Amino acid sequence: MTKDAQTGGEALVAALQANDTDSLFAIPGIQLDWAVDALAGAPDLKVYVPRHEQTVSYMADGYARVTGRPGVGMVVPGPGMLNATAGLSTAYACNSPVVMMVGQIHSGAIGKGYGNLHEIPDQSGVLRGLTKSQELVLDRDRVAGAIDESFAAAMSGRRRPTAVEIPYDILMTRSGAARANGGAAAPVDAPDSALIDKVAALIDEAGFPVIYIGGGAMDAGAEIAALAERLGAPIVASDNGRGAVPDSHPLSFNSLAGRPIFDRADLVLVIGSRFMDIMTPDPSWPQDGKTFVYINIDPADLGGARKGAVEIVADAGAAAAALTASVGRRETLSTEQAAGIKAWAKAKITETGVLWDYVDALRTALPDDGIFVNELTQVGYLSRIAFECRAPRTLIGPGYQGTLGYGFPTALGAAVGGAGRRVVSITGDGGFGWGLQELATARRYNLPVTLVVFNDGHYGNVKSIQSNTFGRNYITELANPRFEDLARAFDLDFARAETPAQLGALVAESATSDRPLMIEAPVGPMASPWPLLRLKPMGGGADESYGHLF
Repeated sequence: MTKDAQTGGEALVAALQANDTDSLFAIPGIQLDWAVDALAGAPDLKVYVPRHEQTVSYMADGYARVTGRPGVGMVVPGPGMLNATAGLSTAYACNSPVVMMVGQIHSGAIGKGYGNLHEIPDQSGVLRGLTKSQELVLDRDRVAGAIDESFAAAMSGRRRPTAVEIPYDILMTRSGAARANGGAAAPVDAPDSALIDKVAALIDEAGFPVIYIGGGAMDAGAEIAALAERLGAPIVASDNGRGAVPDSHPLSFNSLAGRPIFDRADLVLVIGSRFMDIMTPDPSWPQDGKTFVYINIDPADLGGARKGAVEIVADAGAAAAALTASVGRRETLSTEQAAGIKAWAKAKITETGVLWDYVDALRTALPDDGIFVNELTQVGYLSRIAFECRAPRTLIGPGYQGTLGYGFPTALGAAVGGAGRRVVSITGDGGFGWGLQELATARRYNLPVTLVVFNDGHYGNVKSIQSNTFGRNYITELANPRFEDLARAFDLDFARAETPAQLGALVAESATSDRPLMIEAPVGPMASPWPLLRLKPMGGGADESYGHLF
């Protein structure tokens, strides 16, 4: 054995450094001891230790969403890994490149059912279902290569979580094996030129082409905006796609404004979106009577219920750039029409009253480059369409996973990735219960997070739906702590906002500080946002309904 031989734990840390990891989210445990000891020798790699493994994966996700780079976590096997699965499933739903290091029991005991500490049946199978790639390392000399490949996979093609499992005896073993070189993402292939020409011809023949973008278009905003400007065509963004093209762009629309736009469309170009309804096995919008074209880097999101005249497997930016070079210049939507549609949607939103007032106050108070982490609460639901998104990667949501309680833990990781930018995390009092212990993490690392807890004493959305559907509600009441006492117990600054104006003032003041702040906002019944969110085009007669906008 050479004198520079590394343990498996040292090889793990060296591989993280070779892949430019500057932040690691981890909770120590006995199967990880040799990796944790190696971290002590890597002072440039900052380790954040939250109070629950779910927060390890949520923080890694928040970091990845803000930076566009891999967010890295490390947890013990068995219950530790299982605790992290909520965050992994959210990252999977949101195309987030999380790289998870997972401990394992002794390599000789895997699959034997001996009852080793933290042993569960088929841990690898659980991880395979929640990641893009998974590898169980059974040879010390494979540690560096497995980690390099995990980083490369997370960032290649459709970005999604990956996992590497390493048994503790492998972490203990020394070897002089080659060290990590860093995993390189696969190069982006050019889109099929014949298919691009076919789509360009369809667009040129269309009377009212529309572009629809999802989360897969987040890093292709410039190319998509250039295509829209050449066509004078509107861009409608899904929840995950918002911010790719900022809302201030005259051709950028939220999904509420998409109602009249889709009713008018005769061709829809879907870029980087699953384009599936969140509650049914149907596409987001009816397919009949329109020509649909789908561009997606993942072939799994093509076909099926989606009836595409042309389907292209390609990177969103590369395809949009190719189309811009191939289509003719035109004006599909005039400046006056675009402004009128935005004004129509804004009027619908403001009719929600105090609900809109809270969203408006939050937007006004947060700097343009501030990061807004949305949650499953009444103000959050309206924020999906009403919170003005001014830059890419500044609006974070849970995607189709709808993971209640994800918001505050994710915001902590977003604050690490945001490198000093203020993060505003909103949550209901119900969802906050999943992560309230992480007030300790916010304080320990002095993260610039403003946490807003909307307190109505219930699982508010469930209560509203039950009451409207059944005329009563059941098991929705909450026994909350005194939030001021809770904040003080963690040595955290606290304030209470009784009105939207007070909330806005407190958030604006917090944006000038580098300390975390918890704000309680007591609320009562508010208007339902759901009529503005379940966005299916109306049936026949749509032109009569929206004709005045065109």
